[in-house]
Amino acid sequence: MQPGQPDMQMILQQAQRMQEQLMAAQAELASAEVVGQAGNGLVQITTTGAGEVRAVRIDPKVVDPEDVETLQDLIVGALQDAARAAQELQAEKMGPLAGGLGDVTGGLGLPGLGA
Repeated sequence: MQPGQPDMQMILQQAQRMQEQLMAAQAELASAEVVGQAGNGLVQITTTGAGEVRAVRIDPKVVDPEDVETLQDLIVGALQDAARAAQELQAEKMGPLAGGLGDVTGGLGLPGLGA
């Protein structure tokens, strides 16, 4: 290896560690749950951090056969809130991994491996 050249073995080891951390974070997101709500909690949707819907809770007070549109809007709002909460959880869990190899490879100029 010439002076100033990156240590490819070190880069590969760090990439493997990052892949293991990424897999662990993905597994954690798949099991973590977040709750989205609308109408001050009248409609609540529980999803995983990965976005899988696990449960829907609708307060009977909001069920009005004459006004189905409001219930539909509340469900959409709760789904959007759950998606936002899942994205925040994803950013929290995956954020530290996002910079990843760019820090390791420095200025190699390799596509996908840094600047």
